[in-house]
Amino acid sequence: MKGKFISLEGGEGSGKTTAIAFIEQWLETQNIPYLLTREPGGTPLAEEIRQLVLSPREEKVSDTAELLMMFAARAQHLAEKIQPALNNGIWVISDRFLDSSYVYQGHARGGDISMLDQLSRWVVGDNLPDATLLLDVPVEIGQQRVKARQYQDRLDKETLAFHQKVRDGFLKRADLEPDRVKVIDASATLPSVKTQIESHLVQLSHTWSGKQ
Repeated sequence: MKGKFISLEGGEGSGKTTAIAFIEQWLETQNIPYLLTREPGGTPLAEEIRQLVLSPREEKVSDTAELLMMFAARAQHLAEKIQPALNNGIWVISDRFLDSSYVYQGHARGGDISMLDQLSRWVVGDNLPDATLLLDVPVEIGQQRVKARQYQDRLDKETLAFHQKVRDGFLKRADLEPDRVKVIDASATLPSVKTQIESHLVQLSHTWSGKQ
């Protein structure tokens, strides 16, 4: 009866919010219990850490400090929200998870991948998503969408080169783990994006032991 764990990944402006709204609607039509959450965040403590990580500031944030804050939030998120929900047969839909750390703090910032591997084993262990939906768009399209927002956080304001590294990093993750990381062409029409996402949701529902 364990729930399914789905994470959504992608660069800034990739359309995760729209995708999550569609997933929520689909789960409701299937009468599947679910929980929406996000990273960094998901619990009161983790949300406080989120503010520390994303708030614009004059002080340069150390790459190591950023990485450790992300994993501190993730440890709390897993223990207090994700694992209890899954154990109760509830599907968990998370806006970002472990892959974002490998991409943002690892690939884009040139972080130590071996350190990321150690933190992943220690904090996440075997608690990887059953499926990670990677919403992929060219950086130029993503940045156009970001500029239309009223609020932009610290990561939104990074350079174009940084955002290109983010996209490359996510695609590399998909190459490394194709069975888990599913690439969604998020530059396509909205009906096409929804169809791509639905195909993966249907596959997961067919393997869900809690489906009646």
